[in-house]
Amino acid sequence: MKLFIVESPNKCAKIKSFLGADYNVMASVGHIREIPKKGMNIDIKGGTFEPTYQVSNDKKDVVKNLKETAKKASEIYLATDFDREGEAISWHIYDILDNNSKKKCKRVVFTEITKKAIEDALAKPRDIDSSLVAAAKARQVLDRLVGYKISPVLWYIPKISSSSAGRVQSVALKLVCFKQREIDAF
Repeated sequence: MKLFIVESPNKCAKIKSFLGADYNVMASVGHIREIPKKGMNIDIKGGTFEPTYQVSNDKKDVVKNLKETAKKASEIYLATDFDREGEAISWHIYDILDNNSKKKCKRVVFTEITKKAIEDALAKPRDIDSSLVAAAKARQVLDRLVGYKISPVLWYIPKISSSSAGRVQSVALKLVCFKQREIDAF
């Protein structure tokens, strides 16, 4: 039995119909690991800016099932989305597997759910793109480094006291502040 892992459970039945009985199609249901919410969890002092990850509480069963099925699989296809986040999800799945299962992993990508696209992807497996994984990590690290320091400022503003600020919100807040200064100066 071969294992084909996608992000969305909505894709599983259709892809399974293309692949047939030799394949087990499973979904990660998006990201399976995250940087813990409490604390910075980024290695700043070591200078590596490497995040610490943990399996999300709501994904523990998904991870358990993926690991168990991967052990039994003859081949494992990491078929998450064709973007930076999809590459990171494939890397997280790969990273949680045991060494035997890791040896069976191949990364495949496709941009449409058709029999031809799936067959073409299987004909051209590749390794996980470490540059895309690094880009996804960098985005997460920036979100944490910027957002973790700015979010407490937002908590003093009524109606957004439970909000957090990431890279996008932080820039938007900065633009609003600049505009307010222009208004005040006028």
